Amino acid sequence: MHSGPLSRRTVLRTMALTAGASCLPAAASFAESSFESKRPAPSARKFRSKAVDAAIDATAAKLRDPELAWLFSNCLPNTLDTTVEFGSYEGKPDTVVVTGDIPAMWLRDSSAQVWPYLPFLAQDADLAHLIEGVIRRQTRCILADPYANAFMPDLATRTPLEWSRDDKTQMHPGVGERKWEVDSLCYPVRLAHRYWKETRDTSPFDARWAEAMHTIIETFKTQQRKTSRGPYSFQRSSAAPTDTLSEDGFGNPARPVGLIFSGFRPSDDACAYPLNIPGNFFAVRTLLRIEEMLTEIAHDATIARSARQLADEVKAALHANARLHHPTGGEVYAYEIDGFGNAIFMDDANVPSLLAMPYLESCNIDDAAYQATRKFVLSDANPYFFRGTAAEGIGGPHIGHDMIWPMSIIMRALTTHDDREQLQCLRWLKSTHAGTGFMHESFNKDDPKKFTRSWFAWANTLFGELILTLAKNSPGVLAQA
Repeated sequence: MHSGPLSRRTVLRTMALTAGASCLPAAASFAESSFESKRPAPSARKFRSKAVDAAIDATAAKLRDPELAWLFSNCLPNTLDTTVEFGSYEGKPDTVVVTGDIPAMWLRDSSAQVWPYLPFLAQDADLAHLIEGVIRRQTRCILADPYANAFMPDLATRTPLEWSRDDKTQMHPGVGERKWEVDSLCYPVRLAHRYWKETRDTSPFDARWAEAMHTIIETFKTQQRKTSRGPYSFQRSSAAPTDTLSEDGFGNPARPVGLIFSGFRPSDDACAYPLNIPGNFFAVRTLLRIEEMLTEIAHDATIARSARQLADEVKAALHANARLHHPTGGEVYAYEIDGFGNAIFMDDANVPSLLAMPYLESCNIDDAAYQATRKFVLSDANPYFFRGTAAEGIGGPHIGHDMIWPMSIIMRALTTHDDREQLQCLRWLKSTHAGTGFMHESFNKDDPKKFTRSWFAWANTLFGELILTLAKNSPGVLAQA
């Protein structure tokens, strides 16, 4: 019996043990299986896209390896199959996207979960309406509380996620969890911008959306903390120190150097130092997207100019503070800094990460500083890089020692031009799903049967995106996998 308040970490660790145990029979019989689909029956799927299904069939047919084709066919549609609820609000599309095993919608995860479907919008009007619904729902979420990371399907409810009910923070209706993370406001802009580019549809970008963009800009400015610590604080009673913020809920101190403070990382773990470097790089790219959209769609030159000015300021602060000397890695980007000269040299598998910066268009893949940083984070000098008999990759404090996140292996393949490296990543991914046919949150470096989260839709659709990307850009890799 659990004697204290439940937390996301506690729930997921319990689910991990259950998932790991339940996968054993499947793993034992896997060699004899005929790669039967792990998708729900067509009548049980949450949303059906003819364009996505056609892409699955066409791409899978090109894959030489039947197991890889099976994994791809299971994973790419997982978000559509199992996590979306498509409806309407005020006569407009409204889409809830839960993470999978958690019945709430993270701004980050929901954006990333549907991202691989964007190339198919021109072929599927219903799919385009579904994504429009995600954008409209995220707009309402941001306006409800720009400091929240997760929201309940019912935005009127005053009952958050179970582990959030006793948090000491200013909770608002509809909020599932209120951990302030810079990237939570970046991902919806990335999604909206790509949707606009793919469809040229401006209907989701109304006055309410423009207000949300203003809110993002003002929240980023406030969290530069130039004159005060701002309105956001968060405390939670938890056995895990990364579930709460120190200093009366405002987090560890940092010098206001122009960067945006973050309470938590993309992993939902507390920042050790509040100036998260990959998050701030992502914010710069986000602000430039806001400037473009406010200029071309909303015709709001004043606020667009404000977004540009803030982007330039954060970019200059990154140039002055983000790159530091590591004893073995040389000149690399730190993961977090405090502006007083202290820094954490590491990387976390959750995106935005240092490894993922080119994927998020935060830097060029051939940038010398990025390449030096990439070499560092994929080495034993990174305390969360694990190398075992099953695979090697990056994890993080959220799950802990020796647990590799498939997301990091996928991101490694997406941030290299090296065919051999991409091929190795595919082989690791193919050999570590423990017979389940899906990606997981993490797995033990020596024993893939020990994994967390059997239903983690972001990792699944990200794997689908990897296969689609390789099929387009590096078909020779898939021919060898």
